[in-house]
Amino acid sequence: MSTESHRRTSRITDALLPTPSSPPPQAPEPHGPRPTGVASAPLPAEAPSRPVPTPGPVGGAATGSRPEAEVPPVETTTRLRPIRDHAPAPAPRPPHHPEGTRPAPSPPPHGAPHPSSGVPWPASAPSGAGQYAYGTYGAYRPSPYPGVPETPAETTTRLRPVRERRSGRVVAAGACLVLGLGLIGGAVAGAVLAATDAGAPAEPAGYAQARTLWHSVPVDTLFPRTLPGPAAGPGAATRTWTRVVVAADAPCSATVLSPSLLTALRPVGCDRVLRATYTDATATSVITVGLVFTGADPATTRTLSTQAARLGADVPPALSAPGTVAARFGAAQRASWWTRPLADLPVVVTSVSGFADGRPVTRPEPAEKAMTAGSTSAPAQAGLGHEARGVANRVERQVRTAVTDATKGEDEK
Repeated sequence: MSTESHRRTSRITDALLPTPSSPPPQAPEPHGPRPTGVASAPLPAEAPSRPVPTPGPVGGAATGSRPEAEVPPVETTTRLRPIRDHAPAPAPRPPHHPEGTRPAPSPPPHGAPHPSSGVPWPASAPSGAGQYAYGTYGAYRPSPYPGVPETPAETTTRLRPVRERRSGRVVAAGACLVLGLGLIGGAVAGAVLAATDAGAPAEPAGYAQARTLWHSVPVDTLFPRTLPGPAAGPGAATRTWTRVVVAADAPCSATVLSPSLLTALRPVGCDRVLRATYTDATATSVITVGLVFTGADPATTRTLSTQAARLGADVPPALSAPGTVAARFGAAQRASWWTRPLADLPVVVTSVSGFADGRPVTRPEPAEKAMTAGSTSAPAQAGLGHEARGVANRVERQVRTAVTDATKGEDEK
């Protein structure tokens, strides 16, 4: 160091160091005054102040101190830099470990609460717990940073994206649905119809035998000479009818059938017509009964049985016999009639009643109306409605009996 530099340093040192004028005050004892009789340790001696050398002439040694007036004033205040607001220290980043060299964290202590949920840690963890952090819901999940507390893992299942619907697919699905419903409905309807057809026989028993009764059964079987009629008259009075005349079998025509019945049977077929006339025990009334054998199939026969009102809209023709009580029984003497198509046999039973003395009837009435209680018409007062229905019912029974006998005969053969 040069002499000039040494001088400059000495002046700065003299200005900064205080001049020792009096000893510094001693600090009080931290625990009160020292007890009496205890030797005090000697304090270190005060270091003497270093004399400030006074630089001499250039190139010479220091000769002493220079007067203060000769020392230039030196600025002793240190400039302070502004203190900025301290920003929060960034969180320490976990050390980087290459793939496969990351150390396994130690499992948490038993009973310590979880930092986020407060739930105590389990006593034991499943295998491999050292490589996982315990989650909020009790499941071990991988921890990306060993030693750093892990936030609760999200447990919501990821939803798959919903694709945009296309109108073509909707239309195709609707068409398939309609087609499927139609197929199912058709199958159900077919099953119901099959069950119905299976439950109802295609042809009732004795149906075929009934077609041939008009020529295979004796006339006395279908039209007995006497027909008993217990409780068949008005007020449940007993009636007995006696056969007066029997006509030969005839084809279906307007002379033996009423117009309405003939019109209804033409489409289905009409084979033959059998007729006979009966009279009551007093010979005051006469009744013509007829059996019409049709060519209808069982289904059509069942349909005809529901149309009795249409088939019996007109009065059937009467059968007279000269020299008998039915000699004057003609179209003008017809008073009441009855028409009944059988549902299980291809037969239609008809009957018409009138006065035996030839008395004309202005307004004939169906048997249902003539049997109404309180009716005051001439056919009702004479009980001709009961006569027509009673004879027809007894002849129908004879037909059914003949069919039963014919069926039994064929079974025996």
